[in-house]
Amino acid sequence: MSKYPKHLFHVLEPSYWPLFIAAGLFFFVTGIAFSMHYIIGGHHLLLVGLILLMLTAIFWFLDISREAVVKGLHTRVVRKGLKTGFLFFIASEVMLFFGFSWAFFHSALCPSIEIGSIWPPVGLEVIPMFDYPLFNTFILIISGFSVTWVHRAMALGLFKDAIDGFIITIGLGLLFIILQGIEYYESTFNLEDGIYPSVFFLLTGLHGCHVIVGVGFLFFCFISLLSNHFLTNHYLRLVFAIWYWHFVDIVWILLYLSLYCWGNW
Repeated sequence: MSKYPKHLFHVLEPSYWPLFIAAGLFFFVTGIAFSMHYIIGGHHLLLVGLILLMLTAIFWFLDISREAVVKGLHTRVVRKGLKTGFLFFIASEVMLFFGFSWAFFHSALCPSIEIGSIWPPVGLEVIPMFDYPLFNTFILIISGFSVTWVHRAMALGLFKDAIDGFIITIGLGLLFIILQGIEYYESTFNLEDGIYPSVFFLLTGLHGCHVIVGVGFLFFCFISLLSNHFLTNHYLRLVFAIWYWHFVDIVWILLYLSLYCWGNW
């Protein structure tokens, strides 16, 4: 008789990836702080942290993919636990945006006397809501439909349609990032021009980081599909990527309505 009881849970092997993620986050956040205060070496720390985070995420994803596809360790109970954990992760992301949005609504609803008791501040040329922001809104809404198309195609075993949906979604995500960068470049204000630019760049920049992560997540799933790692009844990574992308879509719609529409009146 076996010494160890049989169960459906997955006992993780020792891993160094959390340590590398922590180091990457440390360098990344420190680099941002140093860059904002014009300390020498800040941009280099930021770049090192970003590269370390990206490489660690790639290799960690590969390990998780090996556990699921090669070793078959992701049982029904494990998948249920992963879904619960990812839902809690999205809930934490919601609270993150809620916390930062508090600064925007506090300043917009109760503008201080230092900015003339008016919002947006006098003399600040805001970004029109019918310019790049409206295009980006349409882009993310369309990408929400295309990524749902991917999900439906995978459920039906239509892998060719899923590949087409992946290409459209990833392309729209990259287009969103490009247009957001152009919007930043053409803006007449910067981070140091007061409370409005601070909360604007904080919220839109944070969302832009989530878009970049979402595009990378979808691209990884796209590579997994091309490598025949997905079955019609086993593609949990793709489900997580789709949930994350819908979260990104919803957050942007709320940001567009609050920052660009209501906040600019």
